[in-house]
Amino acid sequence: MLMQALACVCAILVVMPLVLVFYHLVKSGIGSLNWDFFTQLPKPVGETGGGMGNAIVGTFILLGLAACIGVPVGVLGGVYLSEYGSRLNWWIRFAADIINGVPSITWGMVVYALVVLPMKGFSAWAGGLVLGLMMIPLIMRTTEEVLQLIPGGYREAALALGISKWRMCVQIIIRTALKGILTGVLLAVARVAGETAPLMFTAFGNSYWLNKLNEPIAALPLQIFEYAKSPYDDWHRQAWAGALVLLSLVLLINVSVRVLTRDRFRKSQ
Repeated sequence: MLMQALACVCAILVVMPLVLVFYHLVKSGIGSLNWDFFTQLPKPVGETGGGMGNAIVGTFILLGLAACIGVPVGVLGGVYLSEYGSRLNWWIRFAADIINGVPSITWGMVVYALVVLPMKGFSAWAGGLVLGLMMIPLIMRTTEEVLQLIPGGYREAALALGISKWRMCVQIIIRTALKGILTGVLLAVARVAGETAPLMFTAFGNSYWLNKLNEPIAALPLQIFEYAKSPYDDWHRQAWAGALVLLSLVLLINVSVRVLTRDRFRKSQ
């Protein structure tokens, strides 16, 4: 009973800072959330009102571009590591684990040097690329771990029936592990949704609606950063509101992950 009480206290201590952060965001930002905040552009410097509509849309565009880049590469890389053994597998896993620990600002500097400078301008493409590259190692390692949980009998039965290996991977292994793969994808999206540093070197930010993907684009993390360091009280209030929206988005993604994995967890019981 003593150890149970101690474990319960430790769990409460872990959760309490998260609850306090969410409470403070709600308290500071809920008053600035209105229809204008979600639909209007930012007002010029010194004027009150406006919103972050362009930043909210820009965040979804960047996450969409990142998913188009990171998900196929990450999933196929995980399938290769799990189903097609070679001498390179250990080195690929080692590189992925190392890359997972690289600071996000380093990713931004690399893409800035390799993409932004040759293109002679910041763009949504560069912002989506840097977020997609950050997603790849996380999705790849998660996909590999999920596929390795599939019983070997599934593979043996499929191959014994004369099914080719690539069809076995696509129609049996991946379909069986689809929920787990989707969980890894959503976790990777949540991981990059709040990144600011790499977008400063690639997307740069924009005070207007996006017209083309080869021009700078606004994003919630960038807008929050700009507003938070400004001397205007109205911008500070909007920064709190933007942080609340961003946290709610990440929370929604994590709740979706729990819903997707709930059935699998119950079956394992």
